[in-house]
Amino acid sequence: MIALKLIAGLVALYYGAEWLVRGGATLAVRLGVTPLLVGLTVVAYGTSTPELIVSTLAAAEGQGAIAIGNVVGSNIFNIGVILGFTALVCPMRFQIQLLRFDMPVMIGVALLFLAFFADGMIQRWESMVFLASIVAYSALNIRLSRRQASEAVRQEFSEGVPQPTGSLWRDVGWIAAGLTVLVVGSRLFVDGAVDLARLLKWSEALIGLTIVAAGTSLPELASSLMAAWRKQPDIAIGNVVGSNIYNILAILGVSGLVQSPLDGVGVKLTDTLVMIALSFVLLVFVWTGFQLRRWEGAVLLAIYGGYLWHLAPKP
Repeated sequence: MIALKLIAGLVALYYGAEWLVRGGATLAVRLGVTPLLVGLTVVAYGTSTPELIVSTLAAAEGQGAIAIGNVVGSNIFNIGVILGFTALVCPMRFQIQLLRFDMPVMIGVALLFLAFFADGMIQRWESMVFLASIVAYSALNIRLSRRQASEAVRQEFSEGVPQPTGSLWRDVGWIAAGLTVLVVGSRLFVDGAVDLARLLKWSEALIGLTIVAAGTSLPELASSLMAAWRKQPDIAIGNVVGSNIYNILAILGVSGLVQSPLDGVGVKLTDTLVMIALSFVLLVFVWTGFQLRRWEGAVLLAIYGGYLWHLAPKP
C-alpha cells in the first residue's frame, strides 16, 4: 500500500505539473506574453509546483521537517542529479546573459536560508522576507531579461515554450486539471512518505531530503533533459537555477506562513552546506568556458552520490 501511494503520487505529480505548465504557458503566449518571459516565469515556477504543494501540505499537518527537507533536498538534487545527468548525456554550451544575475542570487538566497535556519526553524517574519524577496526577484528578473537577452536566447526560449493550440478554454482546462491532479498526487505522496518513514524508522527529515525531494523534482528533470535534447541549454540550466531560488523563497515563504514557526528538526547544517557548496561548484563550472562538460556533470553526480552515502543510516 505504501509503494502504491508513492508511485501513484509520483505519477500524479509529474502529469499535474506537465498539464499546469502546458496550460499556463500557452495561455500566457495567447495573451501576448513573450516566450522569453513565459520560460522565465510560468515554466520555471510551474515545474516547482509539486514542491510547493507537498511542502505546504506537510507544513499544514505539522510535518515541518518534510517541508524544509523537501526544499533543501530538491535544491541538492536539481544541481547534483538533474544538471549532472543532463550534462553527462548532452554537454551544454550556453550564453551567460540570463545567468549573470540569477546564479549570484541563487547563492545569496542559499546563504540567507543558512542564516535564517541557524536556529533549526523558520519564523513567520523570515517567511515574509522570503515572499517579499521572490516578488522583488521576479520583477527585477523580468526587467533585466527584456534588456539583456540576445536574439539567440529569445529564439531558444521561443522554440522551447509550447505554442497555443485549440481554444482558450482548453488552456484553462489544462490548468484546472493540472492543479487538481497535483493536489491529489501530493496528498498520496506525503501520506506514503510518512508511512514509509515510520516503517523504516527513518526521520521525517531524511525522507524529505531523499525520497520526497527526488520525487517532487521529476518535472525539473524531465523539462531539463528535454531542453538539452532539443539543444536549448539556457532553458535547462535556467530552469534549475530559477527553481532553486523559487524553492527557498516561495515554498518556504508559503509553508512558513501556514505553520509558524516551521520546525525543521532533523535537517542538519551539513545538508544546507552541501546545497551551498553545490551552488558554488556549479557557478565555477558555468563561468569557465560557458558550458557544462561531461566530466563536470560526472563530478556533480559524484558529489550527490557521496551526499546520499552520508545520509544513509549506518548499521
